[in-house]
Parts: sequence; structure tokens; C-alpha cells
Amino acid sequence: MNLSMSRANTNTSQNSKNSFKELQNQIEEFRQKRDDLNKKTKEYINELQEIDVQIERNLTIIKEDYKKKRDYWNSKVKNLKNKKIEYKNTLDKFNEEKKDLLKESQKGKESGKFVSIKQIDKKIENLERRIEIENLDILEENAMVDKIRELAHIKQEFLAEQQNSDFFKLERKIQIVKLNLNKIYEQLNKWSNKSQDYHAKMQEIYQIVNGLREKKKTLEEELIENKKAADKYHEKFLRVMSKIKKESKGKRPVYTPKKPRALKHQRTIKNEELEKIKQEKLAAALEKQKSGKKLNLYEARLILESSKE
Repeated sequence: MNLSMSRANTNTSQNSKNSFKELQNQIEEFRQKRDDLNKKTKEYINELQEIDVQIERNLTIIKEDYKKKRDYWNSKVKNLKNKKIEYKNTLDKFNEEKKDLLKESQKGKESGKFVSIKQIDKKIENLERRIEIENLDILEENAMVDKIRELAHIKQEFLAEQQNSDFFKLERKIQIVKLNLNKIYEQLNKWSNKSQDYHAKMQEIYQIVNGLREKKKTLEEELIENKKAADKYHEKFLRVMSKIKKESKGKRPVYTPKKPRALKHQRTIKNEELEKIKQEKLAAALEKQKSGKKLNLYEARLILESSKE
């Protein structure tokens, strides 16, 4: 009977030792997984901070460089377009005045003068052609030459008179306005291209920023899942520790972590580092919230958790 009881006690003791050893192994496993996940959390936070730096750097390039230059050329284009409208209005006005002068000239004595220049040129051409192709005697040819000289003289007088006329002065104004309009169109095309070039560069940077924001969003989601997993293993670790404490109550503690002081010190340092990072991110999130900027999921969670505390 005593032998049976002794064997039973031995088996119970052995089972107890095996149970404590299994719990100890679980503690080591859960602690290691939790610490690995916490390390991964820190890596996520560092990567998110780096992405924030890249986004801010690219937005600064857009704001301080490309946007300023685009807006500068847009401003010049806008002013030039206003100038173009002024010149077009002036041209329309001059063309209306030209029509009025033509109408008046057709009613008065000058009606013939505005068309006679073409008639004079036609007569001169006909006379020159006759001299070339017809078999004329010397008197007939001299008479035609004298007639050509007379017509050329009349033409010169008409041109001199015309240059001092209101119609001719108005015509010169119209040509000047057209010339300026052509220059404006050339300049508009040149400046518009410059503006479009800087706008295209802005769009390229915005695409990069959007890509970084998408990456940041994905990392934030992975960070939250990683944090949940770390919390899960920490809870498992605490439950096993609690179980060991209950089972070893009144007995010599079986679980003795390797280098307890060193591990405790190391764990304290890690917790302090994580807490420091958390507080820095929380401060940045609160500042962002204060300025009215949109918070991401991780920042909103930080503020929510801090308010619960």
C-alpha cells in the first residue's frame, strides 16, 4: 500500500514538473513572439515616419518650386490674354472705321481714286504689252512710252495723296495692331507651354505622393494588425504567468527566467522606447488634429487610446 502511494506521489510529482516545464516553455515562447512583434511595431513606425518625411519633402517641392513657377507663368498668360482682348477690340474698332471711310468715299469724289490705282496699273501693263508684241513705228512707240510715263506720274501723285489721307493712316494703324496681335499669340503660346510644363511636373510629384500615401495606409493597417497580435501574445504570456503563480503558490517557484535581472532590465528599456515613440507620435497627432488636418487610422487610434487612459 505504501509502495503504491509512493509510486503515485512520484508520478504526481513528475507530472507536476512536466506541467511546470510546459508552462515555462509557453512563457518563453509567448514572450519571444510578443517581443518580436513589438520589434516589428517599431520598424513599422520608423518606416511610417520615413514615408511622412518623403511626402513632406515632395509636397515642399510642389509648393515652393513647381507651383510658384506655374502660377508665375499663369499670371503672365492671364495678363497677356487681357492685352490680347484690348488689341482685338481696337482692331475691331479700326475695321469699323475703315468700313465707314469706304462708304463715305464711295459717295464723294474720292470714290474713283480708291479704285483708279488698279485701273492705272492695268493701263500701264496693257501699254507695255503692246510695245512688246505689236509691230509699232517709232512715233507710235514713243507716244505709248509717254503715256506710260504720264500714268506712272499720276500713280505717284495718287499714292502721295493717299498716304496723307485718313484711310491710309487708319490702314497703317490696323497693320500695327495686327503685328502686335501676332506677337501676343506667339508669346501666349510660349508662356502657356512653360506653365503646362510645370503643371505636368506637379502632377508627376502628386502621383508619387499618392503612391506614398497608399503605401502608408497599407503599413498603418499592417501596424494595427501587428499591434493586435503583440497584445494577444502579451495576454497569453500574462495568463500563463498567472497560472504558474497559482500552481506554485506555497511551493518553490519553478519558473526562473534566464538572467531575470538582465531580462527585466531589457524589457524595461524596450517598453520605455516604445512608450517614448508612442508619446512622440501622439504629440504629432494632437498637433495635426489641432491644426485641422486629416488624421490617419493609426493617429486616430493613438488619440482615442490616450483619452481612455
